[in-house]
Amino acid sequence: MLDKSLNETILSVESTEDDLIPIDKQDKLFLERIARKIHDSGLVTPAVFFLEMTKPLSLLGSHALVFFGPVINAFIQSENYYRSVQVFEEAANIEFLLQMIESMENQVNIENTKLHE
Repeated sequence: MLDKSLNETILSVESTEDDLIPIDKQDKLFLERIARKIHDSGLVTPAVFFLEMTKPLSLLGSHALVFFGPVINAFIQSENYYRSVQVFEEAANIEFLLQMIESMENQVNIENTKLHE
């Protein structure tokens, strides 16, 4: 049931943001994995606050990550490091991630209220 709601959220985000840069299917899956990890960890509220605060600085942050990329890749060997930097460069992608996290949380709250009725 959680997957159905998440797919509906993805479709609604796609329909409202068609004029922005389109999100690849791989990027959507990447953002969905991040949203699931955040939701499963129980850190939804701090993650939402952090993402909302840093959304205006996404371009600056991505440039900093590119600058420090060689140093970071020396310690963390990730082949998709620069691709993830590109994904988080766009504020629309951060908004997409926020909507997925909030959708997951809302779906769980709805399921919990149905169980308690």
